[in-house]
Amino acid sequence: MDWNDPDSLRDLADRLARDPEEIITVQGPRGPVTDTVEGIVARLGLPELGGSYFTFSNENNYMIWTFLKRCWERGWLYKGTDVMPWCPRCATGISQHEIVTEGYRELTHPSVTLRFPLRGRPGESLLVWTTTPWTLTSNVAAAVGPELTYVKVRQGDETFYLSKGTLPILDGDYEVLEEMQGTALEGWTYDGPFDELPAQRAAGGPQAHRVILWDEVGEAEGTGIVHIAPGCGAEDFALSKEYGLPAIAPLDEEGVFLEGFGPFTGVHVSESAERVFENLREKGLLYKVEDYTHRYPVCWCCGTELVFRLVDEWFISMDELRYQIMDVTRQIRWIPSFGLERELDWLRNMHDWMISKKRYWGLALPIWECRNCGHFEVVGDEHELKARAVSGWEEFEGHTPHRPWVDAVRIACPKCGAEVSRIPDVGNPWLDAGIVSFSTLQYRTNQDYWRQWYPADWISESFPGQFRNWFYSLLTMATVLDGTPPFKACFAYATLLAEDGREMHKSWGNAIEFNEAADRMGVDVMRWLYCRQKPEKNLLFGYGRADEVRRQFLLPLWNVYSFFVTYANIDRWEPKAQSPKLKAQTALDRWILARLDQVVARATDCLDNYDAYGATMAVESFLDDLTNWYVRRSRRRFWKSEQDADKNAAYATLYHVLTTLCRLLAPFTPFVTEVMYQNLVRSVDEAAPESVHHTEWPVADEAAVDEDLLARMALARQVVALGRSARNSRGIKLRQPLARALVHLEPSVGELDDELVALVRDELNVKRVEFVEDVADLVSYRLLPDNKVLGPRFGRRFPAVRAALAALDPVAAVRRLRTGLPLRLEVEGEEVELAPEEVLVREEALEGLAVASERGVTVAVDTVLTPDLLAEGLAREVVRRVQNLRKEAGFNLDDRIVTTYQADVELAEAIEAWRDFIAAETLSVELRAGPPEEGATIGEDRVAGHSLRLGVRRASS
Repeated sequence: MDWNDPDSLRDLADRLARDPEEIITVQGPRGPVTDTVEGIVARLGLPELGGSYFTFSNENNYMIWTFLKRCWERGWLYKGTDVMPWCPRCATGISQHEIVTEGYRELTHPSVTLRFPLRGRPGESLLVWTTTPWTLTSNVAAAVGPELTYVKVRQGDETFYLSKGTLPILDGDYEVLEEMQGTALEGWTYDGPFDELPAQRAAGGPQAHRVILWDEVGEAEGTGIVHIAPGCGAEDFALSKEYGLPAIAPLDEEGVFLEGFGPFTGVHVSESAERVFENLREKGLLYKVEDYTHRYPVCWCCGTELVFRLVDEWFISMDELRYQIMDVTRQIRWIPSFGLERELDWLRNMHDWMISKKRYWGLALPIWECRNCGHFEVVGDEHELKARAVSGWEEFEGHTPHRPWVDAVRIACPKCGAEVSRIPDVGNPWLDAGIVSFSTLQYRTNQDYWRQWYPADWISESFPGQFRNWFYSLLTMATVLDGTPPFKACFAYATLLAEDGREMHKSWGNAIEFNEAADRMGVDVMRWLYCRQKPEKNLLFGYGRADEVRRQFLLPLWNVYSFFVTYANIDRWEPKAQSPKLKAQTALDRWILARLDQVVARATDCLDNYDAYGATMAVESFLDDLTNWYVRRSRRRFWKSEQDADKNAAYATLYHVLTTLCRLLAPFTPFVTEVMYQNLVRSVDEAAPESVHHTEWPVADEAAVDEDLLARMALARQVVALGRSARNSRGIKLRQPLARALVHLEPSVGELDDELVALVRDELNVKRVEFVEDVADLVSYRLLPDNKVLGPRFGRRFPAVRAALAALDPVAAVRRLRTGLPLRLEVEGEEVELAPEEVLVREEALEGLAVASERGVTVAVDTVLTPDLLAEGLAREVVRRVQNLRKEAGFNLDDRIVTTYQADVELAEAIEAWRDFIAAETLSVELRAGPPEEGATIGEDRVAGHSLRLGVRRASS
């Protein structure tokens, strides 16, 4: 039986509903298991049944009982009366860690400003503001800030008191009559807005109405006078204890006003605001109503706006336990590292953990409370319950520890001897989530097995909520039960958002279903998109980002693979068993193999340290080297017709790189690598592992990495990049040959050998590369002071600074500046220093040269174009046009063709001069002047201002 199959579970649920005592047999990994339907359900998740663990299983429930028993034995479990966040839809309390930060939304509510008429001060009122008008029914006091300044203002025939900083809340003209400190208002009494309600009178609310001091009162919003309703707010309730105020609780479990609240009785809290306003208006107490947008808590489960109720709940005290949890937390590796401080910050500031819920279904809290004397006991497991039961055990036996069955069991109160029933509360669901390190690993029955698998090596979840939910629950329960970390490493990540930076919602049109994304963008694209994201940053997900990943990573990878397969098939090349390192190789081969070892080592280290992002960055950098340097520089080795050792080395090298990449990338992009592996490996070696996912992880030969070669190749690429930059500065295309490139290398940057010089020459399309010892042979420098910085610094001496700069050896000065050293000048007899950022360097190439420089390397190209160079440039342009026409005609890469051309005199002369070159590059067995032949593919274009008409067709076999 597949315990992860929804249909199997639904069938089991139906059987459970029909007859929980039915005897059935199911197949588990250790053989058939026979039990009642209810017994099978209770055992789901245990090893003899396999499949996922289930929080409603007996083992999960009894393991939590054991945890709560430990808390009780240490004096940490208690029953408390407090004002708690409450969901009227779910009819249950919400603990602090379920709503902090992520449990808030930006909502708009009507705020009300109203009068509290002062007793003994005719015509004078406190001006009070609130965003929860329903709480006014339970008002008992008004709080002011002792350090705030308050004002007495006249507006028409009325006089109001409010804080000076909130005067803009008043509508219309007013006159400030007096200023006073908040302490001056302390003790003033007033008439409340709903003193006529029976609930108010019964609780003594009218007698309690007075002004109290509270340091938390501010002026950022409202009037600086806060109405206090201890039965409707946690902070208000805390103040009531300090000042001895009554607490009036107006709502039932479903958010409906209780008896005693007059016209509000039976009204749901969500529908009460307008009734409150109308009532205040009739009494002349309403000043104004305005919409107010603020962050307001909502239920994490159903999204309903929360209220605050005065209730009895069960808590685990954190006074002592929090520091033990913090010690355990510090033993864990947190990724990203700031996760540690985020978890510790939560532990430092969190309230006691509310573990009870006013629901029917869920973990039955194993608390038996004596109604006679108030003592309560916690039962640790089913065996203790059986031993202590004085009645109801027979009715419960054979059932899961849920309501209603467990409620039948009664025990004797050890204090007074009375029969005690279990409390009706069920457990906070985060108890279920936090116990898995114990309940799923036979902690209660097989400690050796548990020790074999505990703690987990790694867990992962998203940032929002988990530091105060799952991570916290796991840590708390493990600390209580074993005093050790439940996991060795925690990998947390930010949120997935739509490409527009907003949350995904169907109603907004930016939500993407998984199946739709898999079809449109591809699963491998999605996987790489996830892996290359820094975990601490939100991932913007969408088709635009997917296209970017496809262009930057998967398409280049596939293009290299396709390039290799295409030419290997043309040449009928097959891999041999020997390593490519044993074959004749160029510096380019040795370099790419060294880079391969580097990327394997780097990716392995990153993944060993849970850094998928770092691994993907290393792979993308390598892929850029492979495609834009190795393959491009090696193309002629694959194109050429000779089947020599050099060509075989190129094939062997690229084959080794691709097959290694298949294994390296398999965990990231399992599908495309499987396709590549099957064609590259399995098609030529049936004895190879059946799948790339069955192969060994690649191991880098780091000792064999030629660091000197890597450094010299990096220098060669830097020279090439600067040479291209110099060309671009004069608008000279790379296809236009030039006579020479001149290179100056500072001693610190190294040297290039002949093989790499030849590579640079080909890449820059120059006839020769010359090295110059003195950079002054290539450029001249002008040193100028930064006027904006040095003008204010030197004032009247600024001209002298300019002159001193001009007197320096510019080459030596630039060398110092580019190494980060300051320049020392003598200005009017005083030595001063100028930092590199205070000096502007104007670099000017000598006549006939274009120059670019960077980090100790200066490259110049000779821009003088001779007729021969121009003709060769035209020939190269013709090659490009013919190659494009080949693609347009759909020719195979190895098809020989016949090419005809029609061109003006100058272009025709260039074509004739470079006939052999053009024919070889384009695989033209014939290249002749004249009109296109019948059936040829024709193209017309302009080349450097010259008209050109081409015709191409396949040559006859």
